[in-house]
Amino acid sequence: MQQKYNKKIINVLIFISVLFLSVIGYLTYFEFAVKNNIVSSSYNRRLWAREDRTLRGTIYDRRGVVLAKSELQEEKQERIYPHESLYSHIIGYNSISYGKSLLEARFNDELLNINPLNPVLDFKDKLTGGKSIGNDLFLTLDHRLQEKAAELLGKRNGAVVVLNPRTGQVLAMVSKPDFNPNKRNLEKNWNELVESEVNPFLPRATQGLYAPGSTYKVAVSAMAIEKGLDAKTFQDEGSVVIEGKSFSNYGNKAFGTLDLTKALAVSSNVVFAQLGVELGADNLKELAERVGMGKKIPFDIPVSESRFPYQSMNKTDQAAVGIGQGKILMTPLQVALIAAGIANDGLIMRPYIVDRIISQNGFVVKTQRPAVLYHWTTREIAAEVKEMMYQVVANGTGRNAQISGIKVAGKTGTAQNELTEKTENKEHAWFIGFAPVEDPQIAVAVIVEYSGSTGGGAAAPIARELMANWLGR
Repeated sequence: MQQKYNKKIINVLIFISVLFLSVIGYLTYFEFAVKNNIVSSSYNRRLWAREDRTLRGTIYDRRGVVLAKSELQEEKQERIYPHESLYSHIIGYNSISYGKSLLEARFNDELLNINPLNPVLDFKDKLTGGKSIGNDLFLTLDHRLQEKAAELLGKRNGAVVVLNPRTGQVLAMVSKPDFNPNKRNLEKNWNELVESEVNPFLPRATQGLYAPGSTYKVAVSAMAIEKGLDAKTFQDEGSVVIEGKSFSNYGNKAFGTLDLTKALAVSSNVVFAQLGVELGADNLKELAERVGMGKKIPFDIPVSESRFPYQSMNKTDQAAVGIGQGKILMTPLQVALIAAGIANDGLIMRPYIVDRIISQNGFVVKTQRPAVLYHWTTREIAAEVKEMMYQVVANGTGRNAQISGIKVAGKTGTAQNELTEKTENKEHAWFIGFAPVEDPQIAVAVIVEYSGSTGGGAAAPIARELMANWLGR
């Protein structure tokens, strides 16, 4: 009897132990995997209660221009975006009805000064009725350049990314179509924005995925030089058949005998399709990994992973990748980083958009510093590709990017998409480039969706004006 009683006690103890361990396991999981998402959720009412007691911090550009601020209206604060849609795909929105997005979401704690040291470092101002005041964000963006990029893109859908190739600082970043994040506009147009077929909430610069087209030939050129293929010459008769599939130049133009430099300058699909095959699957996969495809880019707002979805590759696949087509998809930010990497001697710097966070009493809460993201090619190879890209602008398809008195390097792209097989003149127009060639200070990527034109015709002029504007020309 006693033995049976002891056995029951042991079973109860085991059951209680299992329950206890389950609770510990759940709490551990919650603390490390779930807590941050729940705490930062825009539906967390405690955050909005905190926001009622705190005047949200201001967001500035690199020169101190106000991009977002909070004002008290009848004892309640309202988030004001003085430039309306201009920064909607960077700063996002802050709405009690629809939550938060982009920088407003990512830096919510900083903007509300939520940290373990509160209330020790809490800052209150009599002008706010005793409310706490959050920290301010100073961005790397230049408001004047941002306005210029939006003006140049106009009403066309697409994206522009402008970087400092030496530091990774984002100088301007525009996505179209956009939206007005101010309260009245957002509430009035929410359903229309959500249901729109052109998806104005999509930050195309960071989350749009496109075939890079001929801009990817810059990366392929670097790998071709590394593998000793730059000494070869090719015969371009306007098209080439690889495993039964024809690869043609734009307009079926034949260029005759070409070396690698001339092939890039005229953007020969015939040559680069063959280079894709000669490099082979392993080298193409390694190249994709080196430039960051399939990897998460650490950035201040969400970035889609660029895609290289090939498990195995036949020669047709290799040829398609060689000309930047096939299944590969990239964000404009990722394509801009490739150009910046060549400009910066083979080093791709980690991009960032928030330069520093400053408290109301002038204390520097956080400062971001330049850091290398990928070392994807050597200084020597980058120098060769840089000269090749200069020839693209000086004598090739990128002539519309020329700036008087400044040497510009670049690459055009005209990329097929889901509409090009059904409708003519629906290609995406690309341009990537940097300047000055001898000391790059600015790198640019431009894509114009369904442009009905080439990269040299639609995208290069936008890049030219942005580079000239930044360089004071």
